[in-house]
Amino acid sequence: MSQISPNPSQIDARPVIRQLDEAAINRIAAGEVVERPASAVKELVENALDAGATRIRVDYTDGGKTLIRVTDDGCGMAPDDLPLALTRHATSKIDGSDLLNIRSFGFRGEALPSLGAVGRLVITSRAAGFEAGQISCNGGRLDGPRPAALTSGTVVELRDLFHATPARLKFMRTDRAEAQAIHEVVRRLAMAEPAVGFTLSEVTAEGPRVILRLDPEQGDLFDALHGRLTRIIGADFTANAMRIEASRDGMALVGLAALPTYSRGSSTQQYLFVNGRPVSDRLLIGALRAAYFDVLSRDRHPAAVLNLITDPERVDVNVHPAKSEVRFREPDAARALIITAIRSALTGAGHRASTTVGAGTLGAFRPGQPFAPRDLPQRPAQTTLAQAFAFQAPVFQAPVFQASASPIPEPQGFAETCGQIMGAEQPTGTGLAETLAQQVVEAGPASQQFPLGAARAQLHENWIIAQTQDGIVIVDQHAAHERLVYERLKAQMAAREIPRQVLLIPEIITLSPPDAGLILSASESLAAMGLVIEPFGGSAISVTETPAILGPVNAAALIRDILDELADQGDSTLARTKIDAVLSRMACHGSVRSGRQMRPEEMNALLREMEVTPNSGQCNHGRPTWVELKLHDIERLFGRR
Repeated sequence: MSQISPNPSQIDARPVIRQLDEAAINRIAAGEVVERPASAVKELVENALDAGATRIRVDYTDGGKTLIRVTDDGCGMAPDDLPLALTRHATSKIDGSDLLNIRSFGFRGEALPSLGAVGRLVITSRAAGFEAGQISCNGGRLDGPRPAALTSGTVVELRDLFHATPARLKFMRTDRAEAQAIHEVVRRLAMAEPAVGFTLSEVTAEGPRVILRLDPEQGDLFDALHGRLTRIIGADFTANAMRIEASRDGMALVGLAALPTYSRGSSTQQYLFVNGRPVSDRLLIGALRAAYFDVLSRDRHPAAVLNLITDPERVDVNVHPAKSEVRFREPDAARALIITAIRSALTGAGHRASTTVGAGTLGAFRPGQPFAPRDLPQRPAQTTLAQAFAFQAPVFQAPVFQASASPIPEPQGFAETCGQIMGAEQPTGTGLAETLAQQVVEAGPASQQFPLGAARAQLHENWIIAQTQDGIVIVDQHAAHERLVYERLKAQMAAREIPRQVLLIPEIITLSPPDAGLILSASESLAAMGLVIEPFGGSAISVTETPAILGPVNAAALIRDILDELADQGDSTLARTKIDAVLSRMACHGSVRSGRQMRPEEMNALLREMEVTPNSGQCNHGRPTWVELKLHDIERLFGRR
């Protein structure tokens, strides 16, 4: 049985402080910089980008454990510079006078010496006006420089990674998993630099097998980014993404963010950059989630590729050896920019919904194909679309086309129902629904001038069928109206202060001193949500007012949940989320129900309001409120194309 080491204070012999040799120092540094083969690829590709490369090739074998080779056409190095490049903390990126004004990927000068300390490293390089040179480093021992043959640029070849520290090899994953991590690193860097060409290949016994080939993209920033993302993520993403271009407080945000109906089951399609540097930052991830919080359910994740551009002096990239984390001087400004930019884009998207929904709908009409659009949130106990749209004579309401002679009971019109729910004044004279219906009648066959078309039928008292200029639109009447009512309620809530309920006896909550300080630092934003807290001496706080719309509240539980969000994300939207959840429930109960038979003018009024209401393309949980089938797709279903 192994013995537990004694407490150092109980050791009789005094420990001796000694200076570690250079090889040990480099191996320790490598443990921070080079966690796995993908880390080595990241460092080497970033060096190539800093060298001004326009084309970069990455080759690997056995998931990068046996071979990693990065070839670039950058500026290269002179033979006399090669030994210095393998010296720790030697770099051409900065002069050391200002660690805040960093405009390059690398700056620490640790990557190459660390790689040479744990593997067999060979660098061949040629700078303009110099002969090519080559240097080797095996387990920290240098050999060279010596003359070599190379036209231009640099080739860095790393073999037998971690051979000098074999214990690290035990922590490596399978070759397939390590290869996938390399793919992801190259993909992220390729997104950050669409004007640079990338080639990724696996070297096998049969020869190199190209995994990814990306030619340099042409055009302006968005054209180049659109082309690059189409090739990396796929055409579905770019076809269903909103262009993000905004600036605020000296910061700019550019990129693409997907529609809520293109949401994913995980966060794998969230790519965030700061000044072109791929980062994994909790602040940015939390801001992205907050921007979508009332258009997606909590188990869905938005897809986005966003680059936050700011003065390098306002962001600290020197907080982690792998440079994957950053710290902002004004984190609130960065968060506010992301939230406002995306919400503005969502508002501008209006009734737009993902095109992948239509593709899934078409698949549902094919024999034996259940309705399951790729990675879309599903309704509980949902039948197939073909079953839902089965044209059964007893169910299909033919009289809906004859508004004047319809045997359907005369319920309140859509516009009037909305007016009552919202407390709006009723229009005088002809109602909104009747006016819109008259416009549709007058337009006749040309009524497809409206984006969502003209209503032609209602199926199963839930689905509205509308005809557009080049196809048909199918609308979920309850989900669509629920969103309209919800947006109206939110607008009313935003127009006035959230009503508060003063507690007769304030609730006193005792917290730890750090938690008390954290929650009190957010008191101003919480008060805007109707939750008022005050210090109560020591580490206790008192809750004096709560949002009236929430009714009775377990203040202690709410405060602790908010603290969890503050610790995890740096900000809390929990109070806002709870209020919006109540508004959502109110909208659900106040909207047109499934099973309600609607008149033609009501259906058309619903379509027209959807066209002018933000976020009406998805319900309150991120599911689509409508799908579109193009005429040529319908013709193909019937073999006419």
